[in-house]
Amino acid sequence: MLSISAHKLRIIYLKKILAIVTIISIYTQAAVLHASITSSSSFTFELNSKKSETAKDTTYIKALNEKALHLRYFKTDSLLFFANKALHLSEEIKYTAGKSNALLLLANYHSDHGNNKEAISYYKKALTESKNISGSNIQLAIMNSFARSYYYNGNYAKSLSIYLEAVELATDAGNLKMLAVMNENIANLYKAQKDYEQALVFLKKSIKLNDSIANDLNSAKTYSNFASVYGEIGNFEHAMFNINKSITIFEEYNNIRWIAHSYRIKGDIYLKQQKYDWAIRWYDQSALLYNKIKNNRGKIELLNGLSYAYYGLEKDSISEVYAVEAYTKAQNINSISNVEIASNILYKIGKRKHDYENALTYLEVYKQVTDSLSKTENGHSLRMLKTKMDRDSQKETSAVVSKLELAKKQSFVYIIIAILLIWSVITFMMSKSRKAHKKLNTELQLKQVVLQNREEELEEINQTKDKLFSIIAHDLRGPIGALLDVLNMMKSGDIAISEFRDFVPKLIKDVDHISFTLNNLLSWGQTQMNGATTNSTTVELNSLVENNINLLAETAKNKSIILVNEMPERLHIFSDPDQIDIVIRNIISNALKFTPKGGVITVDAQVKYQFIEVTIKDTGIGMSDEALNKVFAQNGTYTTFGTNNEKGTGLGISLCKEMLENNGGNLWAKSKIGKGTSFYFTIPKGQDNYHQQIAG
Repeated sequence: MLSISAHKLRIIYLKKILAIVTIISIYTQAAVLHASITSSSSFTFELNSKKSETAKDTTYIKALNEKALHLRYFKTDSLLFFANKALHLSEEIKYTAGKSNALLLLANYHSDHGNNKEAISYYKKALTESKNISGSNIQLAIMNSFARSYYYNGNYAKSLSIYLEAVELATDAGNLKMLAVMNENIANLYKAQKDYEQALVFLKKSIKLNDSIANDLNSAKTYSNFASVYGEIGNFEHAMFNINKSITIFEEYNNIRWIAHSYRIKGDIYLKQQKYDWAIRWYDQSALLYNKIKNNRGKIELLNGLSYAYYGLEKDSISEVYAVEAYTKAQNINSISNVEIASNILYKIGKRKHDYENALTYLEVYKQVTDSLSKTENGHSLRMLKTKMDRDSQKETSAVVSKLELAKKQSFVYIIIAILLIWSVITFMMSKSRKAHKKLNTELQLKQVVLQNREEELEEINQTKDKLFSIIAHDLRGPIGALLDVLNMMKSGDIAISEFRDFVPKLIKDVDHISFTLNNLLSWGQTQMNGATTNSTTVELNSLVENNINLLAETAKNKSIILVNEMPERLHIFSDPDQIDIVIRNIISNALKFTPKGGVITVDAQVKYQFIEVTIKDTGIGMSDEALNKVFAQNGTYTTFGTNNEKGTGLGISLCKEMLENNGGNLWAKSKIGKGTSFYFTIPKGQDNYHQQIAG
């Protein structure tokens, strides 16, 4: 017994020594990192002390860009300052390389912060500038970051298109380093679609290229990705071998960001094996480093990992804290895949805690995001094929042009030779050459016209299809799927009938939403059919408004909202009454969704020339100009949640606009955040038969 106790004590002491060494190592690295960051302030002072002549020197601009690059994951505000300064100075002296690098840094800054629109704008500008620079290094770096930004947002087809173009450029330039990077990132695209076999093919290409140029740091990144893929397919032995190999290299280079990343991957591998304590141990070491740098995406993946590990240990309160933080951060930078992961674990936590309201809410979010990614990934197969076809078409066009050029050269040679022979032969060859050129040009023009016509037809069909599937996937499938899951849980005995009653109010709301959405969808579908007509007649507007107020009175009562009808009597319109009835119901329903309890919704109208202008005004939460533009965007289906988490179809306003335009009217709105929204629409004025009879 004594020997066993002594042996146990030795093991405990060894573990403590190992933990102390690990902590000292991490804090030593953090100290080096802190010293590097602190040096940026002295560098700023040095830059500000430069004379105006030096500020216009290319060496000075390079220093600005290099400093901004080093600060990307540490002091993003300083990155923004240095990059903007480098851009301004580069524009002054027309220094293309400096401008291109500065634009890339600004694009990366906005991408890291989830500002996708700004990031794409800067990437495009940077790419345009880089094409004026000899050599491929800058252009390839921009294309790599540009493609990665589309990958983060789930647009795999666009990402792949850029990567394929970059692979060709890197191959032509003999740039093996960037060729390895591109193959590795293409592997990540396949991993995101769970095509692990194809991902491994591209990773093997990448590691072979890295070995050929003896690039240890890039090889370590590839080993890390190998480990992640092997972990997903359950090959834990290979996964652990590769992650340990990558950690060793990263620690040799003291690369804090990638050390943190590799620690997280190692935690993921233990998590897959359900070794939750070991997973948390490596996640905690990763967190110590992530707290020293600013890598939002890596931090979110770490938080999701911690949440699942603590859930596995049945420590739901801790798991929920990490999951909520991950969910919030993922929404802030529009990281859809991380929203999916976080909403799934929050649903599981809510279900286990018997918090069915939250569980069902997060289940619906999870279903919507999963359906969205599933739809996107299914579409990606077609889009990737289309991308390949487009690229093949471009190659074919280029081949035709090359043939034309070759034919011209051959014709010139023939002419020179023919001059030495007979004039008749010269005339014959020139005539033949012209006919060949004309025929080739005609064929090329015809092909381009046919391709253009087909592309326009396909675009029109895709717009209608995308809108239809967007509504079905996001606004019908989610609530129906959630309803089915609850019914299955009750059938299988996961929840009792008494617990099922807790879900009933939420399910009733979902069914009401589904019914309303289907009505709108059927009405919109009818407007898209060939031969759909508008049957206009004279109708009293006030009766349409009053009928809809009575119909929606119960909804208004539940939210303590007052519906006020200030419509003048005997206002007649000339329109299709069924379509105008749908318009009024949709706009009032939207107002009810986005008006908090105790609010007021007012319906009014006035005669303006040959039209009646109707105003539906609410005291709700209002919208920003950007949101308002999205609501009225052509072919858009912008949706958001109401004040009581009511869901919108994103089709209502689009349907209203189409119907009003079919009736000779128009629709617009004004809104201010916190002050409410006013929708306005016009309808042709109708003849008042009552007054006609009196006058007669």
